[in-house]
Amino acid sequence: MKNRYECLLAVDTRGQEDTVKEVIERLESDFAKEGAAVEQVQKMDKRPLAYSPRHIDSAYYVNFIFEADPTLIRKLRSKFKLDPVVFLQHYQKLPVRAPLQAAKS
Repeated sequence: MKNRYECLLAVDTRGQEDTVKEVIERLESDFAKEGAAVEQVQKMDKRPLAYSPRHIDSAYYVNFIFEADPTLIRKLRSKFKLDPVVFLQHYQKLPVRAPLQAAKS
């Protein structure tokens, strides 16, 4: 059974300001390659970090909402952990989307 998830990624874009769009498209294709169905991509712009553990002052935040099997989350975490562009990642299970009801006439 597939669940809905939300993934917040902080992308290190130092020296790559003009290629942010390509990086986000690559990350979205990585989700699709692993078998996740991406519903929505929210580009949240560049924001300062609360602390700079790797001498990074700010990161570009991207929020992905997708459907996937629960076992896929572990694969995505390990894949993005090895990606040098992904700085931080957070996954959260979303509630089941309620079906739309037809309006009564």
